[in-house]
Amino acid sequence: MKTSELVFVGIAKSVVALNRATGEQVWAKRLKGYDFVNVVLDGGKLFATCWGEISCLDPLTGDVLWHNPLKGFGTGLASIATEAGAGSGLTMVLG
Repeated sequence: MKTSELVFVGIAKSVVALNRATGEQVWAKRLKGYDFVNVVLDGGKLFATCWGEISCLDPLTGDVLWHNPLKGFGTGLASIATEAGAGSGLTMVLG
């Protein structure tokens, strides 16, 4: 399966990958915390924030490549920006 065949959903402290054509769940990864999950796909990596922490996931498997608790910044909602990710993600959703 290719990354382009997947849709990523951040929901209820989890990231879920769905098959773009069928809607079938491919994988799900539960993150720490209890908050909104923000996701960005960029450069072949899936970045997810939840409860003031950030994780980098393999988009094909959901495996955690790295995790940073961002200590000292609290547990509030975090946003993600990358050079390519912000504009290209919005274009794909609207396109």
